[in-house]
Amino acid sequence: MRIGDIELKNDVVLAPMAGVTDLAFRLICKKFHEGLMVSEMISVNALYYKDQKTQRLMKILEEERPIALQIFTAEPDKLEAIQDVLNGHNNDILDINMGCPASKIVNNGEGSALMKDPKKAEQLLKMAVKISTKPVTVKIRKGWDDQSVNAVEIAKIAEAAGVEAIAIHGRTREQLYTGKADWQIIKAVKDAVKIPVIGNGDVFTVEDAQKMREQTNCDGIMVGRGIQGNPWLLGEIAAYLKGESPISRPTKSERLLTVLEHYDNLIAYKGNHIATLEMRKHAAWYLKGLQKAAHYKNEVNSVSDVEVLKCILVEAFS
Repeated sequence: MRIGDIELKNDVVLAPMAGVTDLAFRLICKKFHEGLMVSEMISVNALYYKDQKTQRLMKILEEERPIALQIFTAEPDKLEAIQDVLNGHNNDILDINMGCPASKIVNNGEGSALMKDPKKAEQLLKMAVKISTKPVTVKIRKGWDDQSVNAVEIAKIAEAAGVEAIAIHGRTREQLYTGKADWQIIKAVKDAVKIPVIGNGDVFTVEDAQKMREQTNCDGIMVGRGIQGNPWLLGEIAAYLKGESPISRPTKSERLLTVLEHYDNLIAYKGNHIATLEMRKHAAWYLKGLQKAAHYKNEVNSVSDVEVLKCILVEAFS
């Protein structure tokens, strides 16, 4: 898949997920994934006001590339004002979030709220293309609700504005992450535009990816919740799409090494306390399917000491 002047090594994309796809986890995913990754959402407003926490959140290492920096805003003027910050950063692609369903985002007119205002969406996308020295992409949803399904309209607006690729999640904002993703809307968008279309929603296995590609003819497949506790899935899907031999599932000992490395990454970038708190949710995902998983999840959630948590993980995977 090619986005602008960037030729990607495969057609699989790591989805942006707030509180999940941080630097520590992206480095784990990169061990199994040669394709494109997308950062957590970055607030244009926070960058405009030079928020230090947000600037740390933007950190990208060279070994992560190619990577898209995803930003969210509803204010083209502020986007224009921080163009030097964005163009000076070491991401390869600038991605505009028009799909986040979180209340704190949409209540400010940002994220998937922009699906309700095509004119504002157009202004924002035109500004992004105008100011960016890198290819611009956008992530959208099916629409705001079932009464306002307008993904095709927004996709055409994006293409006309100069956007180089579109990722579409097959749910409305009203659905959040419930129900079933509508892959036919992905196909409708693919049929409506000439730029690459990346399908997103309900890809948890290689078989899901196969079905999405067959049903939608999408150019790329974006994997989100399916890689929580399962970063190996990215490489498995990429191998399938390339027609290569299936990748063997990791052994328990290999999974344990990955979990511990992920934890060490968190410690290195966020310190013991925050790393341990954040590792609890990741551990719950990694532990899924193991014997006594519920028991070990409860133990993990009750400890705050790094070495104790590591011992629990070692025991769980032994």
